[in-house]
Amino acid sequence: MKTIAVLGSTGSIGTQTMDIVRANPEELCVAAVAAGSNTDLLEKQIREFSPKVAVVFDEAKAAELRKNVSDLNVRVLGGMDGMIEAAALEGVDIVVTSMVGMIGIRPTIAAIKAGKDIALANKETLVCAGHIITKLAKENDVSILPVDSEHSAIFQSLNGENRRRISKILLTASGGPFRGRTRDELKDMTVEDALKHPNWSMGRKITVDSATLVNKGLEVMEAKWLFDVDLDRIEVVVHPQSIIHSMVEYEDGAIMAELGMPDMKLPIQYALFYPDRRYLDTKRVDFFELHQMTFEKPDMETFRGLKLALKAARTGGTMPTVFNAANERAVALFLDRKIGFLDIYDIIEGCMEKHRTVQDPDVDTILNAEREAYSCIEASY
Repeated sequence: MKTIAVLGSTGSIGTQTMDIVRANPEELCVAAVAAGSNTDLLEKQIREFSPKVAVVFDEAKAAELRKNVSDLNVRVLGGMDGMIEAAALEGVDIVVTSMVGMIGIRPTIAAIKAGKDIALANKETLVCAGHIITKLAKENDVSILPVDSEHSAIFQSLNGENRRRISKILLTASGGPFRGRTRDELKDMTVEDALKHPNWSMGRKITVDSATLVNKGLEVMEAKWLFDVDLDRIEVVVHPQSIIHSMVEYEDGAIMAELGMPDMKLPIQYALFYPDRRYLDTKRVDFFELHQMTFEKPDMETFRGLKLALKAARTGGTMPTVFNAANERAVALFLDRKIGFLDIYDIIEGCMEKHRTVQDPDVDTILNAEREAYSCIEASY
């Protein structure tokens, strides 16, 4: 029996994690769950999975949930202190970090210091604090197991291989719902258009990030830290069918890849059971039905999210935080229909141009950079 804590249990990754627990009741046990504010779903999860601890980041919502589950043997905590306590909970073997945003950094650090393995789905943790997280993981002999489909594919393609023999990482991208569109065509794209991802079922924010290629830029930054490779050795390849989830090319020219149908449960389950595998009830690839797989170069002039991300990554320090935070607020404005699709790029670029980078930042400096980016946007919107 492996005991897990799921931080972000009511989101897209979190609910799929709970599906995997539901399918493997004799092998997985949930000791802690945490959510931002969705107490209705969190209460249902508490009643089904009987965790010892439940956390709501919104303190007022936490007080409300505490009353609603007073008939159960569960401690309900609130705020960042609650998140940190859940992450470091005694008896937990692995912490699934699937919350969205910078909220994930401090709980992840707490979990690592407590010796917990990390099933990482929170991009901001490595994008903004990779230099801190990877060092801590080594010091505490903790495994960081990627949950993103692309990073899981890379991780699987590295199994049994000498990492010093990596030539390059080939990070695949679907191209999103607007692949092949021109800049003029993107001017009139609506929220509904952006949320029609051709292959993956994801949350609203990450789906928009896929449309802008910002998500792929964030994944490049993650890969740099996860696999200790230079940015120059990470190449983005657009693969519209999303069957090859990513690849690793070695010095001798051999390329290892992980293939499968687009289903986030596969990388989630792999992280939870690593190094073992379990049966997963999902559709299999039928190569005779598939017929062909195609590949393209990413259009970084039209979809500037990737180009701006690479610039932020090369600058380093606090710049990736500013890139991430500016995108987060810009996407929120787009989803609220206050700006157009192309405005997302302009907002990110504007915040990056105004920022004075601090190299080797600590957590407080990272969070200050985030607040600076927010202020930069709030002054105009």
